[in-house]
Amino acid sequence: MLLEQIIKKCDIISISGNKNLEIEQIVFDSRKAGVNTLFVAIRGSQVDGHKFVDQVIENGCQCIVVEENIPVPNGVTVILVKNTSESLGLMASSFYNNPSEKLKIVGITGTNGKTTTATLLHRVFSVLGYKVGLLSTVVNKIGEEEIPSTHTTPDPISLNALIAKMVDQQCEFCFMEVSSHSVVQHRIYGLSFTGGVFTNITHDHLDYHGSFKEYIKAKKGFFDSLPKSAFALTNCDDKNGSIMLQNTLAEKHTYSLKSLSDFKAKVIENQFSGLVLNIDGQEVWTKLIGAFNAYNLLAIYSVGVLLGQDKIQLLTAISNLESVVGRFQQIRSNTGITAIVDYAHTPDALENVLQTITSIRTKNEQVLTVVGCGGDRDKAKRPKMASVACELSDKVIITSDNPRSEEPEQIIEEMLEGVDGHFFNKTLSITDREQAIKTACVLAKPGDIILIAGKGHENYQEIKGVKYPFDDLKIVTNLFEKLEK
Repeated sequence: MLLEQIIKKCDIISISGNKNLEIEQIVFDSRKAGVNTLFVAIRGSQVDGHKFVDQVIENGCQCIVVEENIPVPNGVTVILVKNTSESLGLMASSFYNNPSEKLKIVGITGTNGKTTTATLLHRVFSVLGYKVGLLSTVVNKIGEEEIPSTHTTPDPISLNALIAKMVDQQCEFCFMEVSSHSVVQHRIYGLSFTGGVFTNITHDHLDYHGSFKEYIKAKKGFFDSLPKSAFALTNCDDKNGSIMLQNTLAEKHTYSLKSLSDFKAKVIENQFSGLVLNIDGQEVWTKLIGAFNAYNLLAIYSVGVLLGQDKIQLLTAISNLESVVGRFQQIRSNTGITAIVDYAHTPDALENVLQTITSIRTKNEQVLTVVGCGGDRDKAKRPKMASVACELSDKVIITSDNPRSEEPEQIIEEMLEGVDGHFFNKTLSITDREQAIKTACVLAKPGDIILIAGKGHENYQEIKGVKYPFDDLKIVTNLFEKLEK
């Protein structure tokens, strides 16, 4: 594509050099820059792309986009813009012929429930007969074709490339997770959204955003950017739900279990076998479990209605949904022990899962929780995670999650600071995660419930920059089989 076509949407301060260059690829990674590429210098949290301009020119790149005046050799085209991150989104959209305008994209944001809501919306609309795209933490999909996922929300180039493939394959809808990082880093800038959904907001990512106020601001930024033609759907049972709608131009809608709202549901029964809900006056049984899933299912129903789907067909599709991988996944041993694997990695998510177990259990059994916290992430939540686990469990084993560059023992020490003295006798710390899961299985008696929290769908454990194969569900399944022999 010609350069002048790629940059036509950008807010350009100045251009020096040839605008009629033929561009084969847009890049923001200096290592990928070369002949016929357009290099965009992004100021990241770790690296500033402006420092690599000389290097990309040496590699044959003849066109750069920058936020500051940089001296370059003759023959190099320099495009000066106010914000290179925003410009990257606009250029990526133009380069792929504005794919987000050719299907209906609904973005889901919130601390918890994004993956479940987006994934189940993909399933529901597929059942309703549509070709559907999915962009999620676990996997990206075009129809039923799976494409590995590396980020909750990809970078603008990857994002537009994926959406363009969806358009090429006649997808009519795309459901995507929108992370707070992606809003702040302008990864979704330039996309055309049909709707936005807010699930909830709780303590998370404060290592990146700095404060809870800034975290809320990031989520709100997504709704502030929605056009008049879109809908904005928020969970008004969350005390920050109304904040998301304050400045949006989109058509405002609400859903809830407790408050007055446009879309309402009530939990009639909550068992390990599933939920019975009254949604919009209709009773529906679903295989999913817990009040947190009642919110997710209501959000799915609400989006379906807002996208013009038949209510009865929606409820029928919802009643056949299975749980998402790593989200309250259950396995039962032949001896009657139930293990639940869940991605809960925030204090609120862990509390939701444990409260769900508490609401269903008979009180004649023990709840044993295996939990850790990731390294290089929000340290403030570590003692809170341990505190929640101890409050709502009969036994707690604190262990390693993805320690990344940190020492797992140090992370565990910081978690143990949240354990009150009267809980010491029911708390163990075992650094090796597999050994921690094995200990829980050995301690459990028939009828007991083991919650293995924090990693969910992940099939690896990241230690010192290396990802080792590790799957909580596979490990507990194998342990059950061995212990039964």
